[in-house]
Amino acid sequence: MLKRFGLLIITNFAIMLAISVVWGVLQATGVIRNVEALNHYAPLLVFSALMGFGGAFISLLISRPMAKWTTGAQVIDTPRNANEAWLLETVRRHASRAEIGMPQVAIYDAPDMNAFATGATKNSSLVAVSTGLLNSMERSEVDAVLGHEVSHIANGDMVTLTLLQGVLNTFVIFLSRVIGGIIDSAMRGRDDRERGGGLGYFFTVMILQTVLGLLASLVVAWFSRRREYRADRGGADLAGTPAMVNALRRLGRSEESGLPKAVAAFGINGEGVGALFRSHPPIEERIRALQERRA
Repeated sequence: MLKRFGLLIITNFAIMLAISVVWGVLQATGVIRNVEALNHYAPLLVFSALMGFGGAFISLLISRPMAKWTTGAQVIDTPRNANEAWLLETVRRHASRAEIGMPQVAIYDAPDMNAFATGATKNSSLVAVSTGLLNSMERSEVDAVLGHEVSHIANGDMVTLTLLQGVLNTFVIFLSRVIGGIIDSAMRGRDDRERGGGLGYFFTVMILQTVLGLLASLVVAWFSRRREYRADRGGADLAGTPAMVNALRRLGRSEESGLPKAVAAFGINGEGVGALFRSHPPIEERIRALQERRA
């Protein structure tokens, strides 16, 4: 709790610092002018933050039921066989060592080898594995995958990703409208300006929002790749480096994650278009990082 509270403070400080820098640049270039501009842009900034963080946190709050719904994952309440009992016990053991609450454990029917973790808090989370993974991996490898997913929860990756997404959403919404207004004003006469934004403003904002959104996606994808390395290390600590390396090698034989886009970034085997937009690093690089760490 203290780590997440500190992270929230640091994030808010970073937001204010970045906004101050942007504000100073706009003032220095004469784009905005002190009190008059403050009266105009302050409500826009509040609106942008509400929309940016609101959407991100709503997604976080509904992530667990959404993941179960989109994958058809069935939560194990009472084990029906030895495999389900082993899954529950393994996740319970990892959660205890990671000092988090016991997550819900679920299985979803899919031929692809994958698993994911999601949830709004460390003590209200879900770990789900595919039938393809259970049928294709040795128990030691599944143990490592479960350790990887529990490490995501213990590291607070879902909350951190939500905060990052909220910050980026806020800047995308705010800057696209500020720049859109500047361009629209430059293209129209004084009489037109007094009547508010026109079609030029609308189309400019839409284009800028798309471009800035793509740039924001690069930042999110970069962070997502960093957190995978950290979760791999966590899985190695909980289940052993050889088991984690073997699990990754086996995952490398599966070209696609098979997960719905809503939860694809949370899977242990991820996808993406191009190296910069991938949510996960290449399997070979993840294996190399673990081997170099052991050396």
